[in-house]
Amino acid sequence: RPVNLFHSASGLECDLALNLVGQPLVRQQVMKGLREFLENRNPAKPLVMSFHGSTGTGKTFVSSMLVRYLFQGGLRSPYVHQFSPIVHFPHAERIEQYKENLKRWIQGNLTNCGRSAFLFEEMDKMHPGLIDVIIPFLGPSWVVYGTNYRKAIFIFISNAGGEQINEMTLDLWRARKDREEISLQDLEPAISKAVFENPQSGFWKSGIINNHLIDFVVPFLPLKHHHVKQCVINELVQQGLEVRPGVVQEVADSIPYFPEEEKIFSSTGCKTVASRISFFF
Repeated sequence: RPVNLFHSASGLECDLALNLVGQPLVRQQVMKGLREFLENRNPAKPLVMSFHGSTGTGKTFVSSMLVRYLFQGGLRSPYVHQFSPIVHFPHAERIEQYKENLKRWIQGNLTNCGRSAFLFEEMDKMHPGLIDVIIPFLGPSWVVYGTNYRKAIFIFISNAGGEQINEMTLDLWRARKDREEISLQDLEPAISKAVFENPQSGFWKSGIINNHLIDFVVPFLPLKHHHVKQCVINELVQQGLEVRPGVVQEVADSIPYFPEEEKIFSSTGCKTVASRISFFF
């Protein structure tokens, strides 16, 4: 069963505040979307969010945290469904079959429980055209195939737009604008161009975009050195290891940063932090 949703929202907000490093925009967008959605007993449409950013900035971390608060058992809940194009839809020539499978699968799961979550990972590797079969489930039409499906949550996760977000963050940094001051308006045009106008993208020419079915575009910003240090500390605490400032510094320094000269932002976010810690113990 889905857990008590109001406690969930506050719990999630606290957990994001404590454990999600350096992503104020994400926290704000995700909480806004979730609160409005959960407070509405009769939502007009499912909640649809699209997470964008480069590797290691927290996209998977946030999506799994979100389902952990909303569904007992988190990612293992029978009401939480994950799709990865590489695993589920590997062959371009079988796209018609995939469309049929995907539509049936979502329909079946929603018939089973309207309050379900669907996570689409690596949207940038999805065959263009495939995702459009789920359009009927995302919009405000009243009944799709006889099920009330409007309490579902759909999250699309993608590295697409990450480079553009990094570029913009760098430009703003050079213009002396701190990443904490960056607004969604600063980033949205660049993300749209990268994600929705790119023939390589799973969202290319997608009706999901043309019909404005995504409620929240959530940009994950590149992380600075002090954020990586925070990730190292969190990871040490998690592993029950002693937090030694020297180790924190060394792990953070061992990660590649860009641009070449100034080395401001981590090239891999916090992705490799956990595996690197073992070298220092």
